[in-house]
Amino acid sequence: MPKIKTHRATAKRFTATGSGEFKRNKAYKSHILEKKSRKRKRNLRKATLASAADRKNVRTMLPYA
Repeated sequence: MPKIKTHRATAKRFTATGSGEFKRNKAYKSHILEKKSRKRKRNLRKATLASAADRKNVRTMLPYA
């Protein structure tokens, strides 16, 4: 069996947790921040888990995570 390549773009965006889930950062925090409320921007700082629906796809792209 040949080695499986890791999808590098996915590897930069997700990190595996101990329980097998994937941690990710939230979107919409890069620009046009003036119109977004302080509370909204503060909540976008926090990392969250990838949804269960996406877990299978991420697992395929990160075979060694």
